[in-house]
Amino acid sequence: MDPKEKKTKQEEELKVDDIQDTVEGQSQNEEATEATEPLTAEEKLEKELKEAQAQIEDQRDKYLRLSAEFDNYRKRTVKEKAELILNGGEKSIKSILPVIDDMERALTTMETATDVNAVKEGVELIYNKFLSILSQDGVKVIETKDQPLDTDYHEAIAVIPAPTEEQKGKILDCVQTGYTLNGKVIRHAKVVVGE
Repeated sequence: MDPKEKKTKQEEELKVDDIQDTVEGQSQNEEATEATEPLTAEEKLEKELKEAQAQIEDQRDKYLRLSAEFDNYRKRTVKEKAELILNGGEKSIKSILPVIDDMERALTTMETATDVNAVKEGVELIYNKFLSILSQDGVKVIETKDQPLDTDYHEAIAVIPAPTEEQKGKILDCVQTGYTLNGKVIRHAKVVVGE
């Protein structure tokens, strides 16, 4: 074979190889494209799954934080209520302490006092001071004098004949004073009613 023929033959072989490579490359590309399409769908689903899992994890974290925050709030309010119950009367007790001091002074004065009217006047002042302090805390005396019987506020412990027709069904005497605290009866007034 002469070198020209040899060269031509080699060129033809190269062309055939190139064509085969091209055909093989195209078939591989087609296979890769076919394989890529399902992988792309799988990858898409996988990506959506990961996003959903991340969202679930985020929501779970928010829920746990909110739940812990609510538990802390509940514990704090229970503690505050317990403190209010234990120390709720502190203000009232502090306001009564000056009355106790006045009573101690009155008792000391009674031992050496010769003027009964002065002692009586001092005790009345202490009593009025005490009622004033109670009224500041919302305690009010239930009125009974010449009032009609009201079972919401009064407890009739005795019924006696009324001296006059106008006093029938009305309170004639108060045996024990009644009190309300912020409008709620804390002790009914024990009264005698005319009939």
